[in-house]
Amino acid sequence: MKIRSFLAFELPLEIKNIVARVSGELRQSTLNARWVKADNIHLTMVFMGNIETEDIPAIGKGVHDVCQTYHPFDISLNGIGCFPNKRNPRVLWLGLDGDLEQMSIFRDDLQRYLSDFGIKEEKRKFKPHLTLGRFRKPKRLSVQQDEALSKHEHVSSSVCLLIGRTDLIQKRPETRRSSVYETGSLALDRKQVRLEAQKKSFPAFPACLAGAD
Repeated sequence: MKIRSFLAFELPLEIKNIVARVSGELRQSTLNARWVKADNIHLTMVFMGNIETEDIPAIGKGVHDVCQTYHPFDISLNGIGCFPNKRNPRVLWLGLDGDLEQMSIFRDDLQRYLSDFGIKEEKRKFKPHLTLGRFRKPKRLSVQQDEALSKHEHVSSSVCLLIGRTDLIQKRPETRRSSVYETGSLALDRKQVRLEAQKKSFPAFPACLAGAD
């Protein structure tokens, strides 16, 4: 059995609350977007595509080993924008600041390990961001829509420690929803992060990785 999945960090509470507020306000605007539920907004590190469920234990061990070599990262919110631009917007995002260079190295280390499982490495420069939504019909923003975004142009947060969980998230394109299920805990320095997978369908992690809320 294969699942479509990615590795992502859970957001610090302060950042999560600001993201929820900004997302809620923009949903009231005329922006024609498919909005990501605030609770489902994560900081994606590696998009893995389709992976075999039997590879989950080995992937978990490898991600655990990579995490052990890193300290928690400092991050903060920094502005809002569109990919590729406001003239032809496709993705609406919130920007991040902080230990971005170190996070990029972390992403590359994860990818090098995951390549043994046939997971294609992303060659583009790592640009961490939080996806708020995807535009249904990419076209130049109206004056009113541009003003709605401009209200959040300088959105920011205090510096937060990224010590939350690292999730393995199953994407379900047919419903545009994601499923996150816990199977184990990983350590990022002395702090805990989690690699999550579907409890019923996925093989269990080794006992040393087992954990629950």
